[in-house]
Amino acid sequence: MDFESPKWVCYESLPGWVSIDPLAGALVVARRALVYGVGPTMEQSDENLLDAARTGDRRALEKLLDRHQRRVYRFGLKMCRDPEDAKDVLQDTLLAVARGVKDFRGASSMSTWLYTIARSFCIKKRRRGKYAPAEEESLDTEPGQEARAIADEARGPEESLAGRQIEAALEEAIGSLQPIYREVLVLRDVEGFTAPEVAEVLGITVEAVKSRLHRARMTVREAIAPKLGLPGPEPAAAPLAEACPDILDLFSRHLEGEISADVCARMEQHLASCERCRSRCDSLQKTLALCRTAPLPEVPKPVQATVRRALKRFLEEHA
Repeated sequence: MDFESPKWVCYESLPGWVSIDPLAGALVVARRALVYGVGPTMEQSDENLLDAARTGDRRALEKLLDRHQRRVYRFGLKMCRDPEDAKDVLQDTLLAVARGVKDFRGASSMSTWLYTIARSFCIKKRRRGKYAPAEEESLDTEPGQEARAIADEARGPEESLAGRQIEAALEEAIGSLQPIYREVLVLRDVEGFTAPEVAEVLGITVEAVKSRLHRARMTVREAIAPKLGLPGPEPAAAPLAEACPDILDLFSRHLEGEISADVCARMEQHLASCERCRSRCDSLQKTLALCRTAPLPEVPKPVQATVRRALKRFLEEHA
C-alpha cells in the first residue's frame, strides 16, 4: 500500500461537512456520501426515506434500516468486543428506530440519531458486564476476526497475511482503548463523523471530543507502528531534539482545524528539514488511513434472519 508524504494543507474555511482533513481526500467524501445518502449512486437519501417511513411506508423503513445495519453492527463489535452483544445491539437499535421513526423530527441527522441509540445499548451491555474482566475476549472470535470477514481477492498470499496481521493489530489497539476514547476514535476516524457530530452522539463538548481523540490517536499509532515498520514510542533515552515540536499532537490538531495558518506553515517547513518528525507524522497518517479503510463486516445470515423476524413481528403488531 502506497502513501504520500504528509502534507499540511491549510484551510481558512470550508463549507459544511467538506471541511474534513485533506489527507483522506475523495475517500472521506465518498464515505460521507455513503453514510448520508448524498452520493450519486444513492437511489434515495436518508431524508427521503425517513419522510416516507414517518408516513407509514414500511418498505422505506426497511430499506433505511438495511442501509445502516452493517455500520451499526461494526460499531457494536468495536464497542462491545463480542459478536453476541453486537447482535443484540444491532437488533435493539433497529427496533428502537422503527418504534421512534414517526416521532423523529430531524433535529439531528439520521446517522447521529442512529449512533446515539446504538451507543446507549452498548453502554447498557457494558454496565451489565462491569464486573467482568475489562479485556474479556469472545471464545468464538479471535481479536480482529470481524475486520477480516471480507477477503481481499486482489492480494497475494503473503500480502494477504501481512494485511490480516496489520488489521488484527489495529483491532487489538482500538479494542484496548478505554471506552471513552474508543468511541470517539471509532466515530471520528472509522465511521467518518465530524467532531461536532461526534459531540452530538456522545453528549459532550466538541473540545472534549478533540481532546479524547488526540489521545486515542497517539495510543493506537504507538501500538501498530511496529507492524507498519515505523517508529513507535520514543525511548526515554532518546528524546526529540529541543527544536522539534510535538509533531504528532500538532498534526492531529491540524486534522481537526485547531491550528492557525501560520503554525501550519511553520510545521510544513519543519517537516521538510526533519526526517525524524516527517517519519513520525507519516506513521500517524498511515494509522488513520487504516482506520478509514477498515472493511465493513458482513452481518451473519443467522443474525440478519433474527433481526428481520423481530422487525417483521414489530411492524405487523403496529400496522
